[in-house]
This record gives sequence, C-alpha cells and structure tokens, in this order.
Amino acid sequence: MPALSSGTIAPNFSLYDMNGKTFSLRDALAEVPLVLAFFKISCPTCQYTFPFLERIHKAFGGEFRIIGISQNDKKDTAAFIKEYGVTFPVLLDDTKKYPVSNAYGLTNVPTIFWVAEDGTIEMSSVGWDKQDIENIYRKAAELVERKPAPLFHRDEHVEAFRAG
Repeated sequence: MPALSSGTIAPNFSLYDMNGKTFSLRDALAEVPLVLAFFKISCPTCQYTFPFLERIHKAFGGEFRIIGISQNDKKDTAAFIKEYGVTFPVLLDDTKKYPVSNAYGLTNVPTIFWVAEDGTIEMSSVGWDKQDIENIYRKAAELVERKPAPLFHRDEHVEAFRAG
C-alpha cells in the first residue's frame, strides 16, 4: 500500500520531461485531473502495466492525462518508451535521491495515483491490479462523458494481480 492514499493531498513537484521541459503538477492540475504512474524500466510488472496505460491514453488523449514518472535516467527511459510504445508524457525523477517518489511514499513500482484537479488523491494502486486499471478507465470515461470500447480484448489473457 502506498504511503499516500485516497483523500491525501498530492505533494506538488516540478520535474523535467524527456524533452527537457519543466512539468509542474499544480500547473497541470489547473487543466485536468491526472494519473501519475511511477515506474522503473527493469520492473516486469511495469512492463506489463504500461501498454494498458497507453491504451487508456489513446482512448482519451487530450481530454485526460496520464503522466509517467521514471526512476531511471533519460537514455534508459527513452529505450523503455520506445519498446513499450508509450506516447504519453514521461518525467524523470532524480535517480540519486528520488525526491518525488519519496514524497509520494513509494515502496514498490508501478504505483499509480489518480489526482483530482484540487490536488486530492482519489485513487492509489500498487503493482498491477486489473480492477484498479478498469476503475481508472471507467473514471476517465465518465470525466470525458464518453463510452469507450472495452479496455481488454476478448482474446487476451489479463492477469487479475501482479505484485510490484
């Protein structure tokens, strides 16, 4: 369980994205709620999770934002982004002290937070939890007032849980 749970105010932060541009949580929340997805490139559960997050991003791109937060350097993160087809923004936490990961109380990755526009964490999830991912998808659909196609395909086996 992450140290920050539902009802907690998300700590503000600023990090660089893959293009060297500064991203501020508070500035981004002024536009739309966010899903923050912390990960490490060597984590098999992160590798399993991120293609599903990408599906959610593609379903609602522009109206809803997923932000990846890497615990790796830029070069390794770029390779992960390419390999797993990630097109949503990815930020780089400091790989020496992990200030943002620590501020959010991470003990495992992936750890995912839904942060409302007022900065309140409305959902937190550690590892792969199919139900949590479905809840994020459903919540995003409600936000944009659209009924999307099913997230999971009939012919694919999707695990219910994988520890991070």
